[in-house]
Order: sequence, then C-alpha cells, then structure tokens
Amino acid sequence: MAASEKSMRRVALTSLGGTSIEWYDFFIYGTAAALIFPTLFFPPDMPAYIGLIASFGTFAVGFIARPVGGMLFGHYGDRLGRKAALVTAMVMMGVATTLIGLLPGYEKIGPLAPILLILLRFVQGLAVGGQWGGAMLLVTESAPPEKRGFYGAFAQAGAPVGVILANVAFLIVTASVSTEALLDWGWRIPFLASIVLIGLSMYVQLTLEDTPAFKELIESSEPREAKPSSPVIQALKTYPKEITLAAGAFLGVQVTFYILIVFAISYGTDPAGLALSKSDMLIAVLISTVCQVPALFFFAAWSDRHGRRGVYKWGAIVTGLWAFVMFPLINTGSLPLITLALAGGQVAIAMMYGPQAALLTELFSTEVRYSGASLGYQLGAIVGGGFAPIIATSLVVFGSSVWVSGYIALACILTYLSLVLLKETPVTDLDKVA
Repeated sequence: MAASEKSMRRVALTSLGGTSIEWYDFFIYGTAAALIFPTLFFPPDMPAYIGLIASFGTFAVGFIARPVGGMLFGHYGDRLGRKAALVTAMVMMGVATTLIGLLPGYEKIGPLAPILLILLRFVQGLAVGGQWGGAMLLVTESAPPEKRGFYGAFAQAGAPVGVILANVAFLIVTASVSTEALLDWGWRIPFLASIVLIGLSMYVQLTLEDTPAFKELIESSEPREAKPSSPVIQALKTYPKEITLAAGAFLGVQVTFYILIVFAISYGTDPAGLALSKSDMLIAVLISTVCQVPALFFFAAWSDRHGRRGVYKWGAIVTGLWAFVMFPLINTGSLPLITLALAGGQVAIAMMYGPQAALLTELFSTEVRYSGASLGYQLGAIVGGGFAPIIATSLVVFGSSVWVSGYIALACILTYLSLVLLKETPVTDLDKVA
C-alpha cells in the first residue's frame, strides 16, 4: 500500500535532502581532485599531468568501494530495513568527509597524506554505495505505482543538487580567499561543512518509517522463507541477468556525467589548453547541472506514462550524438558555448537518470531489492564513472577531445544494448516476494 500524499511528500523531500548532502560530500572530492589535490597530496616535483591522473586515481577509489558498499548495505537493508541502512550510510559519509577536511598535506606528513586520503575516499565510496539504495527505495516503495517514476526522481535529483552545492561551496571559497589561502586551508571549509549530514541522519531515524513493501515482508506469515540469510547471494543467484544489464544500462549516464562535472573542469582550466579560470569553469558546470534537475522530473514522469525503457533508450541515443557536438563547443573557449555544451549533456543524461530509480526498483522482488538494485547501480558506477576522468585525461594527452566523444558514444551504445535486453517494468507489484 502506498503512503498518503502528505507522508509521501515528506519522504520524497527527506530523500532529496539526504541524497543531496551525501552526493555533495562525494562530489566536493571530485572538484578538489581536479583543482587542489594534485599539488597538495602528491610530491611537488611530480609532472602536472601525472599529478592530475594520480589525483583522479584517488577519486576512482571511491567508485571501487561503491559495489562493496552496495553489497554490505544491501545485505542489512534487505534484512533490517531500508531506513536503518540509509541512516548508517549517511553517518559514515558525514564522518569520512569531515575527516578529509582535517587531513594534512604531503609537505607535512609525506606519503602518509595520500594513503590517508585514499582510505577516507574508500569509506566515502562504501557510504555512497549504501545510501543510494536506501534513499531510492524509501521513495519508490512508498509511492503509488502510477507515480513511481516521478517520486523516484527525488532520490535521483540528489546527484545534480549535490554537484550544485559542491560547486557553490567552492565558488564561495575561491571568491573569498586568495589562491594561497585556498590551497592552505580554504579548500577544507566545504569538507568540514558536511558534518550537517550527521544531523540529518538523526532526523531520518527519528521521523520516518520504513517502506510499506519492507513492512509487508517482515510481517509475512513465513518470515524465514521470505528473508534469505544472504540477500546479496540470493540476488546474484536469482537475478544475474538483471543485475548485469542494470549495470550496463548505467554506463552511458556515468561516463558522461563524470566527464561533464570533473574532467571538464581540469580540461577547461589547463594552462596549456583553454586556460580558463577555475571560477569560470565552476560556473559553467553549475549552470549546466541546474538544467538537469527539472529535466529529471520531466522524463521520470514521462516514463510513468510511456514506459521506462523507451525514454531511457532515447536518452542514450541523444547523449551519444551530443558528445560529438559538445567538445567542438567547449573548444571555442567561449563561456556561453561551454555552458551550452555541458547543459545539453546534462539534459540528455536526465532522460536516462530520471527513470532509472523506478526501473531498477521494479526489476527485483522485495526480499533482495536493496541488494539487487544497489549491485546493478554500483557496478555500473565503478565501470562507467570511476575511471572516466582518468580515461578522458589520457585520451586528450595522447590523442584529442574527439576520442573522448567516441568514449562517451561507446558507453551509450552499451547502455542502449542493455536496455534492449531488459524487460519493460512499470506494472510490477513491489510487494511481491519471490
């Protein structure tokens, strides 16, 4: 049974708030990896592009941890409840991000600096690997079937809102302090601000109930049969095709998104290339990401009426084609055209990312839904997003931006093929137990 309209709005807005701050924590690392960390946490005599690739390597560690977090929190989310797993992930993220803001640099503690940075980035990855499944299921399992895509977009919108918050935070800091102060202590402020996530997690714990689907599961007449001892293993045994194809369907989103919000910043500010200011590129990323938010809700609601796969497939097609328009626009060096290039990519991504929460929710039965959806999402994230900035940087260093466009197009082709093999899902009964 779906939640009441008033309760549904509260769940949706809480999910949006929680995922926004969680993704803010995850994304400020990406911004700092492009602008700050290459010189702060690595040897000063390291060549610039090597330092950038090394910094993006620590960024990728978070993605390596995400499937692990998906399995860990998926297990407890399917066994103990969506809310309990979500709250734990939020606290973990808040603590890890705050500690990154307190880390000394390479000049003070030498090689220990990047080691501690990598460790805390891994914890961030564990947390974000767990939070998405919890936040997404809180809304989709509570929503009425005919609005499942629309309400699922509240959890999805946390990603672009997190990017917006991260970029605003860095814009405020860069505008308020000198370059020397930014590298010394200014960059730490956005990380330390994430302590508010711990407070929000307490609000979720004290005010929200678990989802109707999970309540139905724990109140079933034969709970031992309904709740497998290892939901992750059960999901892998029962839904191997769905998990694999869900990961494949996410590739186009992840590759493109992280090229737009992380690689584009370093590409635009490269002194040997476009040589734009950090503030200009942050503003371009900020404005373009704002464009994604309303598009997410539009295309998610569209999927409620016309099916998830159709909208998603068109998103893959449009994104793959736009990749070959995007870099010629960026290479003009004109800030309005760069913003247009990035905004077009963000809107195209929304055609895929908007319906995704409902699509993945509807692929799995209740007792393994957290595990199955998280595994599909996070495996796609590690393959698609984690290494996208590194691959894109290498393609430009040893080739040109055309190769980056081809990389995006290839990811979108794989996404389209995965969707062709997935079944349509909107009428799925989320209360069923396999």
